[in-house]
Amino acid sequence: MSYNTVCRALAVAFVSALVTPAVAGAQDSKSAPLAKQLVQLLESSKLDSIAAADPDKGTYVAALHIPGTQLLVVSGKFTTAVGADERIKNKQYRDLYMDLQGAALPGSRVFASDVSCDGLTIRSSGDGAADSWDFANKSLSFEGHKKAKMSETDYAKAYSEADEQYARILTLLLAQAKPKT
Repeated sequence: MSYNTVCRALAVAFVSALVTPAVAGAQDSKSAPLAKQLVQLLESSKLDSIAAADPDKGTYVAALHIPGTQLLVVSGKFTTAVGADERIKNKQYRDLYMDLQGAALPGSRVFASDVSCDGLTIRSSGDGAADSWDFANKSLSFEGHKKAKMSETDYAKAYSEADEQYARILTLLLAQAKPKT
């Protein structure tokens, strides 16, 4: 084996060692247990939707659950929050979900399509639709870095950021869905 071949092999191993932990870490979904918990709460409460305020960001979040199919989650800001708080108070969650889909301020809307209601996954299983994340007028479908036309590192970073935001939104919705004592 030549000196150049050994150097190339070492360089490839070094780069792989740097990239692999980032990608592996991104595959540990923060949203998975939260999505499953939210779906269980919605089903046990016989609800198909839930909504909550996000006081830290001045936004609202809402989810629509299609049993056995997907969890659709949206977040956004309104020019005025006048109707949103009333909708939450009156448990008009589906109405607030629809308001966020249609009337959230441009650029503030975030939307997740969680296929199988199991949290965002970094890659689809190949036999169905992939989870997707829409934000800041961009869309990312989690079908792998090649289909997204991104480097593996950039793809893993985008997935990790989306999963973290999605987990935060799910936490707010879980707090709203849990029975008050």
